[in-house]
Amino acid sequence: MRKISDWGNYPVIEADVSGFDTTEQLRSKLEQPGEVIAFGNGRSYGDASLQDRMLLTRRFNKFLSFDESTGELCCQAGVLLSEILEVFMSRGWFLPVTPGTKFVTIGGAIAADIHGKNHHLNGSFGSHIRSMDIMRNDGSVIHCSPTENSEFYKITIGGMGLTGIILNATFRLKKIGSAYIREETVRAANLDEIMDSFEASDDWTYSVAWIDCLAKGDSMGRSIMMRGEHAAPGELVDPSHRKAPLALKRGGEFDVPFRFPNFALNKLTIQAFNFTYYNKCRSGTHQNLVSYNSFFYPLDAVANWNRIYGKRGFTQYQFVIPKSAGREGMRKILKRITDSGLGSFLAVLKLFGEQNSFMSFPMAGYTLALDFPISFKAMELFKELDAMVADYGGRLYLAKDSRMDAAMFERTYPNADEFRQAIAMLNEGTTKFTSLQSQRIGITS
Repeated sequence: MRKISDWGNYPVIEADVSGFDTTEQLRSKLEQPGEVIAFGNGRSYGDASLQDRMLLTRRFNKFLSFDESTGELCCQAGVLLSEILEVFMSRGWFLPVTPGTKFVTIGGAIAADIHGKNHHLNGSFGSHIRSMDIMRNDGSVIHCSPTENSEFYKITIGGMGLTGIILNATFRLKKIGSAYIREETVRAANLDEIMDSFEASDDWTYSVAWIDCLAKGDSMGRSIMMRGEHAAPGELVDPSHRKAPLALKRGGEFDVPFRFPNFALNKLTIQAFNFTYYNKCRSGTHQNLVSYNSFFYPLDAVANWNRIYGKRGFTQYQFVIPKSAGREGMRKILKRITDSGLGSFLAVLKLFGEQNSFMSFPMAGYTLALDFPISFKAMELFKELDAMVADYGGRLYLAKDSRMDAAMFERTYPNADEFRQAIAMLNEGTTKFTSLQSQRIGITS
């Protein structure tokens, strides 16, 4: 038994934790009866990959095949996105979709159906999966794709690991010409301006905005948008970059060596950070060439940054509401957050495109993600926000959730009941795939 948690350090549990190197070892472990869940690299925020017994997938991390002509890669589920980038970036290939951290396993990326800054054009990660193999609770392996065992494929993508242990997946990487991004930053004075910027950025491959969730009045929702494109070699200015466009020097990395005291993050420190961050960007539109790391993964340069929130831990409240309700809904929700004084220094706004997946989080609309230290006041605020999100036809992201109740899940995920029934059928037998989250929100008993 050992203490373990996901990235938010909340909750922290004691669990029977073990890994495996081969399918035979995994099959042997699944012969042990009881409740179990897969655990990748611990980058979901709540309890979606926590259970009394957990199977660590990180050792199951081999590349199986790659087609240089098409970019089609097959790898085991324990491979990290960072490991794919280390091997294939220098050969001119990039991920089809990436979240804000590269330290996510392929299995986790599928289970959470991760999304990125290009969702409006390229959808979520799951939409790029050509096929995958999953081991069921009885040790059998199901090969599935959009055309083979398609129902099982459909409920596995975004299914939070409840259909089985993902063994491997096949998907296509994206051809690029350099390791740099042509970035354009736009400073927006308020919520209307940033939404105007998003709606005028449909032709940009990548777009995201940092938003000041403590600003009030006419400045409420003031933001900085970052939109970008993969730079062609001819666009690089530095001669050394032009000479080796796919080579990237390692940047400085920092480590947070200990957990901050709980009082370190408060309204005043967050307000000071937000003021400084917003005003460091001059008004208007500005262009720059930046490395892919600084554009996609700025926080990955700070190891163990989750320790900033102290021993109490934190949670990320991420919701999406339909585009039709976006302006009114986002304004009212953001006002409730600013009025609470529980602002977040990490608040990210994106505009999703269309998606009609079975259990995935994205829908055509605006998504806002905010980090909050765990506190009673924050938990009370979340209940109010839940009701507002549900009233506007939105939902919460399961990969970030640590406290949603079953009623909220049932109300906001239209296929909740059908998914519950499917998992109950798949869990027949002595070994059951279930997590603390799935029990909390009523998917499993």
